[in-house]
Amino acid sequence: TYVIGENEPQDSRLVRSTTEGGFGLDALWNDDFHHAAVVALTGRRQAYYHDYKGSPQELISCAKYGFLYQGQYYAWQKKVRGTPAFDLPRSSFVSFLENHDQVANSAFGRRLHASSSPGRFRALTAFLLLGPGTPLLFQGQEYNSSAPFLYFADHKADLQGPVTEGRRDFLAQFSSLRDPEVQRALPSPVTSGTFERSTLDVGEREQHTAAFALHQDLIALRRGDPVIGQSAERIDGAVIAAEALVLRYFGGAAGDRLLIVNLGCDLELTPAPEPLLAAGPGGRWRLAWSSGSIRYGGEGTPPIDPVGEWQLPGESAMLFTSARGGHE
Repeated sequence: TYVIGENEPQDSRLVRSTTEGGFGLDALWNDDFHHAAVVALTGRRQAYYHDYKGSPQELISCAKYGFLYQGQYYAWQKKVRGTPAFDLPRSSFVSFLENHDQVANSAFGRRLHASSSPGRFRALTAFLLLGPGTPLLFQGQEYNSSAPFLYFADHKADLQGPVTEGRRDFLAQFSSLRDPEVQRALPSPVTSGTFERSTLDVGEREQHTAAFALHQDLIALRRGDPVIGQSAERIDGAVIAAEALVLRYFGGAAGDRLLIVNLGCDLELTPAPEPLLAAGPGGRWRLAWSSGSIRYGGEGTPPIDPVGEWQLPGESAMLFTSARGGHE
């Protein structure tokens, strides 16, 4: 049994062993990862997204340290949030782009891929599935389900009114959802139709083949790569441009891996004064995977020369491999 906790205050005691005074859970949802990623994908910072910028540094810190808030002041709640978690393994943090709460916490249960550009969504999907946290996929996310996931409840008649009003009050924290036009269009949480609209059409796996292939290939990479799959704790990262970052996985004799995520426009790294980009003595980076592949709905990946100038396509993620002693 693998026990995962949902704890908005981000109390690391929940995943510490009972001998340390903890509760012995296996992992906690990392809301910080989700919130930073959503801002990076959509640019929206309303309500509880207020304390995030969606910056490359936030994403790197999630990869390296798990929670972003480990005791700092959190303006949205007007108090400090989180507890120290630097010593915890990255597997203790469940990273996700979607879950049932967050998809439903919108006016119309819209999936995140529908609120972002395709390229950015592919790039951050790679960051999620190749990152050192424990990744979570929400139902249908793996094939870009077109079905919304709405808030619904099955209560007796005397509770239906309070539930409906409570839902409206909750959504009012998002300033755009206080718009009278939006309020009139909100789906009722207590009708059967709201539930039925949230039902998956699994046949879309055969229709949305590009999205499904993206997730299949990334999961296979995570499982099969000896460095990403087994040495995910040995990583470092750096911001290399306003909307770009690099994660380096140190694999010893198995070579290193370099994950570059560029959420901005086409990028030319000249000069490139970031040591994480150096392949090492006698080594050379080789492009192993790209989110820009036409297999995933991309437009192809231009030739990249990591020895000369780094030409990085916009809204993309790329994985490079390197072996010591000049092997490629």
